[in-house]
Amino acid sequence: MATGLDGPRGVSTFGKKVIYSVTDGSVYATDGKKTWKLGQVPGGFAPAIDTNKWGVTYALTGGGGPEGAIPPGGATLFRLRPGRSPVAVADIAKYQAKDPDPYNQDDPPTETNPFGVAALKDGTVLVADAAGNDLLRVWPNGKIKTVARLKPRTVKVPAGLGPDAPPAGTPWVAEAVATSVTVGSDGYWYVGELRGFPATPGTSQIWRIKPGSVGAVCDPAKPYKGKCQRYADGYTSIVDLAGGPRGTLAVVQLARDSWLKFEMGGSTIGSLYLQYPGKHHKAGYKKELVRGQLNLPGGAAFSKWGDLYVAGPVFGPGAVYKVRH
Repeated sequence: MATGLDGPRGVSTFGKKVIYSVTDGSVYATDGKKTWKLGQVPGGFAPAIDTNKWGVTYALTGGGGPEGAIPPGGATLFRLRPGRSPVAVADIAKYQAKDPDPYNQDDPPTETNPFGVAALKDGTVLVADAAGNDLLRVWPNGKIKTVARLKPRTVKVPAGLGPDAPPAGTPWVAEAVATSVTVGSDGYWYVGELRGFPATPGTSQIWRIKPGSVGAVCDPAKPYKGKCQRYADGYTSIVDLAGGPRGTLAVVQLARDSWLKFEMGGSTIGSLYLQYPGKHHKAGYKKELVRGQLNLPGGAAFSKWGDLYVAGPVFGPGAVYKVRH
């Protein structure tokens, strides 16, 4: 759909248009014949984007670094309008400074790195914060509420992390790292995890949250209680979700061997799965698409007709592809 892009990541759709973001913060739309710019937010890493039912696109900038190092315009939700300057809707960092993560394991509990976004039909916007380990809801006037908090999970340290890492098999309390959010065809809100250090493969979960929830807790020790319940498990380093037709979810894994193995110089091969619904609000079977063909994919989106798009790699030259499924 679009080639020669620098670090493409965010993807959304509106009608026959595919919208995507790149490293310098620019957001473009294409109909397959022509391409035009919708706007630009502070860059350095491509923003997460989503487009609501009225065609309004939101762009979410990340935290950019450790506490105190948020770049100008970072950790902010913007509304884009063609031909106009982007409008800052909400300062996520300002909110998180007063809403510390009670389950924090590392770094300051007020650290923020907004990473996933989903625009709702009522004009509000969901934001998944990868450092705050929570899901937020933002109103058009900038008001924010915490929808759900994702508790850490005890995992086993995988082998191959080097001599400085704990021995393989050591139990480790690893943060959720909420990277992604989407709305399923059932109207429920779904959140995906990256999994913090040691990034153990197969320990990234997808949570199903009741719409309208406030203060829900996603607890891997009690995964089927309350307004946030485990939907799927067994994924690795999830960076995006997309709700599709008939209950399907597209699930993007940054690196199938884990983000940590990639950062250590390992494989850049990522994954794109279709997750099909099962019974009793749990996932059924999953199917991998274009296996071995995606390098560090960043985002995915369905059109209203069920067409599936994916962008990547998130670093360096890349493209937005339409994927047969």
